[in-house]
Amino acid sequence: MRKRQTIRDHGAEAQLFFRRTVFCAFVILVLLGVLVANLYYLQVIEYQSLQTRSNDNRIKLLPLAPNRGLIYDRNGQLLAENVPIFSLDVVPEEVSDIETTLKDLQRLLDIPEKNIQAFDDARKRERRFQQITLMDDLNEQQLAKFAAQQYRFPGVSIEARLSRYYPQGEILTHGLGYVAKINRRDVQRLEKENRIANYAATRTIGKLGIEKYYEQRLHGEVGYQRVEVNNRGRVVRTLDVEAPKPGEDLHLTLDMRLQEKAYHLLDDQRGSIVLLDTRTGGVLAMVSRPSYDPNWFVNGISYERYQGLLNSKHSPLLNRATQGGYPPASTIKPMLGVIALDRDIITPTSRIWDPGWFEIKGAKRRYRDWLSWGHGWVNISTAITESCDTFYYDLSLKMGIDLISSSMEEFGFGNFTGIDISEEIDAVMPSRGWKRARFNAPWYAGETISVGIGQSYWTATPLQLAVATSIIANRGKHLEPHFLAYSVIDGETQKYQPVERPPVSINEPKSWEIVRNAMRAVTHSIHGTAYSSFGDAPYDSAGKTGTAQVRSLGANEEYNADEIAERFRDNAMYIGFAPVKEPEIAIAVAVENAGGGGSVAAPMARELMDLYFTLYHPASTEADDADD
Repeated sequence: MRKRQTIRDHGAEAQLFFRRTVFCAFVILVLLGVLVANLYYLQVIEYQSLQTRSNDNRIKLLPLAPNRGLIYDRNGQLLAENVPIFSLDVVPEEVSDIETTLKDLQRLLDIPEKNIQAFDDARKRERRFQQITLMDDLNEQQLAKFAAQQYRFPGVSIEARLSRYYPQGEILTHGLGYVAKINRRDVQRLEKENRIANYAATRTIGKLGIEKYYEQRLHGEVGYQRVEVNNRGRVVRTLDVEAPKPGEDLHLTLDMRLQEKAYHLLDDQRGSIVLLDTRTGGVLAMVSRPSYDPNWFVNGISYERYQGLLNSKHSPLLNRATQGGYPPASTIKPMLGVIALDRDIITPTSRIWDPGWFEIKGAKRRYRDWLSWGHGWVNISTAITESCDTFYYDLSLKMGIDLISSSMEEFGFGNFTGIDISEEIDAVMPSRGWKRARFNAPWYAGETISVGIGQSYWTATPLQLAVATSIIANRGKHLEPHFLAYSVIDGETQKYQPVERPPVSINEPKSWEIVRNAMRAVTHSIHGTAYSSFGDAPYDSAGKTGTAQVRSLGANEEYNADEIAERFRDNAMYIGFAPVKEPEIAIAVAVENAGGGGSVAAPMARELMDLYFTLYHPASTEADDADD
């Protein structure tokens, strides 16, 4: 009988099933442990981090731009303000046919093509529900047209914001400056200075003058609006607001009445006038002509207009008061005189004979005096009063270029004045070392003679001349010029503290008086070169005229303004201060290619100084008028 075969081994199957069950249970437990561990990691260990990341996706900080600080003159007249302007904004998501809408708006409001292009570029970067500006600074006519047709343009609206405005226009441009749109270079600079976050919502930044120099104080501090957004980035609600901190209000030393007068005195001539307060160094007036309207730059100047300014032969973009390098001519004779007296190179009674020319021993060239027949016997006082060149030819050789250069640097020539705007040059105070570095050539005696009357390589800005004049008025005291008088922030006033540089110290104080008295004779002596302008002034003033050659003349060549190109004609120069006993103001006038300092620049100085004393000392002026 055959043995029955077993088809299935139930015991083996049971063992196999058990092992598989145990393995699966183990895997499930391991996976469950991993899940629990990960859940613990996410919910406990990483709770704070994940909650912050979640809030970052749900809560946004929107920057709020601060209001820029205002700028006033010394009498509280507003010089730079923030005015509301209206922009045309579009929300692409709410516009059914964006291309047709843009074409209709362009026809209705005469929108330039460049605005349409800029809008298209911005539309590619921004989300569809965000507002995009199509046009800035709409005028009243455009506002009225859009208001009448607004029903045709869903998703398009008029938005108001503040923009900088300069009510005085071109009268203050070179000192006050302007703001303009932030560009790539501004962003790079702000990032380098770690200040970019403070400009998150700001469109403009100071580009020139006081607006640039005091940018940090004028700008203020950015604020923030904390909002909740949905998963598409749309604002759902506002949670809280941190208000921006407005910028400081600046009050300047400028007097707008004097500024306007100086501006109109120059009229259509190229040049500059600077009026300083000798007691503080404050700038009462600073004018450079020609000028331009700073409001052109605030919301973007057109290419054509900017090219017109850039390529103009009259250089309106140049601040002639601080960047115009002029030969100072005879205006520097008082400064040289003080040093020569103090170093005993001459005495008050030293004199020479002036036949109308000067020769260096052993040389054939004659250096001519402006008065062809000469001044006769001349000492330091008459040389300043009558502006005798021959005396200073001789004096400059006695002093030498080394002493002239080093001593004139003490008066501020060849150095930055320290004024609180960035647009300034140090001009040129020549020396042996300067010429060697510039031309790799030695210094010659003939060049010293030219420097002795403020010609040759010597150049100075009108502001430098005003500062040097103030030093003489103050008998050596050297104050840095400045625009800022005080600032106001949160109701608190912060006064500007004048900066005093090392004085021009001399051994014999009488030297100041000799030169000051000679400068007084310039304006009050019948022989003075500015007597025709100041002889009947109701106040006691001192001054010095100058006529700067723009082009050198040959040994036998005569100057004839009618036969020479206008750009080669002499510059008219004048410096002065008043009152002589207790000076309050110092002035410098430079008029390009206008002729003699006594006939052109001095009358301008007289009119501006007259206005100052009428405004600040009306009683004395009225008394003088009554005597007349």
